[in-house]
Amino acid sequence: MPTLPLPLPLLDGALCVAMLLVALLFKPWRVLLHPPLQSPWLGALVLLPAIWWMQHFLPSAMSLRMGGACLLVLMFGWPLAMWTLLPVAFSTAWLTQRGWPALAPTVHQLVWVGMLPGTLGLLLGLLVRRVLPHHLFVYILGRSFFGTALAITASGLLAALTAQRPDSLGLDEWMLGYWLLGWGEAISTGMLTAIFVAFKPHWLLTYSDARYLPQDRPR
Repeated sequence: MPTLPLPLPLLDGALCVAMLLVALLFKPWRVLLHPPLQSPWLGALVLLPAIWWMQHFLPSAMSLRMGGACLLVLMFGWPLAMWTLLPVAFSTAWLTQRGWPALAPTVHQLVWVGMLPGTLGLLLGLLVRRVLPHHLFVYILGRSFFGTALAITASGLLAALTAQRPDSLGLDEWMLGYWLLGWGEAISTGMLTAIFVAFKPHWLLTYSDARYLPQDRPR
């Protein structure tokens, strides 16, 4: 299997720093000046570490976790989502280890469970927005559902290409696991996105009625 010349901890660190610096250029803190997003953002900081931590007890040779990164991107935009995942990962590691977390495994989880799927979800979402009609169901199904499933599956493929697959698992088993995980998270992300669009559209920074609702109505 092809491997990268850069050792995995250095690769994780380089990806993490690069994404945080790029996100910083877009001034992510400005999103929190919008009052309707402040409460859901604080809620995400509380809920996501608990969700990540509880999955630590699930039996899994692949250490698969549902990260919620694609939903964070839809709610708060990519720059703030990247910085939000940083305290989420370290809080989860602290809950797991009951002390100051080890840096390398925490950054690894941050990048591969959070940052990379969220970034891939953003890129797929931008592609959907560019090539498909601006319609409500395109946003819900295209960006939140299929975008999440494909982003997590692609993260699994990149993990396999960087030699993170255990020798005990074949490539087909590895990709099947990520494929199933992607669809599982796609269901939760799509369901929550649909609920937010219906009842709390101001919780979704990437959504607007003017863009996604049909403008032509009978007179």
